[in-house]
Amino acid sequence: MLQSKKESNRGIWLIALGAALWGLDGVLIVALLQHVTSSQIVWLEHLLLSLFAVPVLLLKRHELKRLNPGDWLALLFIAWGGSALASILFTAGFTYGNPNVVLLLQKVQPIFAILLASWLLKERMRKDFYALFVAALIGAYLLTFGLHMPTSGVSSSELIGSLCAIGAAALWGGSTVMGKRLVGKLSFTTLTALRFAIALPLLTIIVFAQHPNWANIGQALSLAPVWANLLFQTLVPSLISLLLYYRGLNGVRASYATIAELAFPATGLLLNWFILHQTIDLGQWIGFAIVWLAVLQLSRMPNDPKSTVKTSDGANFASL
Repeated sequence: MLQSKKESNRGIWLIALGAALWGLDGVLIVALLQHVTSSQIVWLEHLLLSLFAVPVLLLKRHELKRLNPGDWLALLFIAWGGSALASILFTAGFTYGNPNVVLLLQKVQPIFAILLASWLLKERMRKDFYALFVAALIGAYLLTFGLHMPTSGVSSSELIGSLCAIGAAALWGGSTVMGKRLVGKLSFTTLTALRFAIALPLLTIIVFAQHPNWANIGQALSLAPVWANLLFQTLVPSLISLLLYYRGLNGVRASYATIAELAFPATGLLLNWFILHQTIDLGQWIGFAIVWLAVLQLSRMPNDPKSTVKTSDGANFASL
């Protein structure tokens, strides 16, 4: 019992450390967006990450035999939603909106994770959860608009940036639930490799469909600072962070994991304050506090002991 508790605490710290490394993404993205688009950044990262993914999958291909159709659907959600689309949306949010607001809106991620766990994993929710959910939505509104009405002081560009950030939070929250489904069947290295490998074909289609200017991309990649930035972002906020995250997720409840992930926007906010000198107004800080308190209260809610995660078949994904 004591060993299990110790392992769970260790897992939570690994998740928090991995999520904290994601916070380095914001500062790096702002610099790279001067040379390439958000989808191109994510695509280039995954091309580099394939150098890790391919050897791992070849060495551990026997693990893939453990997966059933529901597991493969979960992997598609993680790779296409959490790794590809969410990364593009998050990066695009920095193009349109205030970097701090984009990071602060990641505070709503646990709400999406818990809702999806209730829907797909059939976890029962307490009645007071829904009051907290409404409070979190109000907080998310204030994070987006502050104390202003949507038509008085918030530009369409800022609104798009906030919607991109919320979309990324929803996809990442769902990926937490799907990842929890898979950590008992796959090693953390295999799960990380599958996430990158399955996302790459979709990202390639997205980039080519946008008819990129290959001359501009080639020119950007001829610059040493761009390569240094891209390599660091690929290795630290992407690869190392996810290895730590999936290593910690085994043995930790999804609800606890999604709370630990709040180290992500906290780290990013701190770095943006120090390096990019970004600030937010009073109303947005109030929204930040509301969402944080709602999430904190969620973390204190007891879980229904009858709730279980079904991994024997794909029935609970039939509605997808």
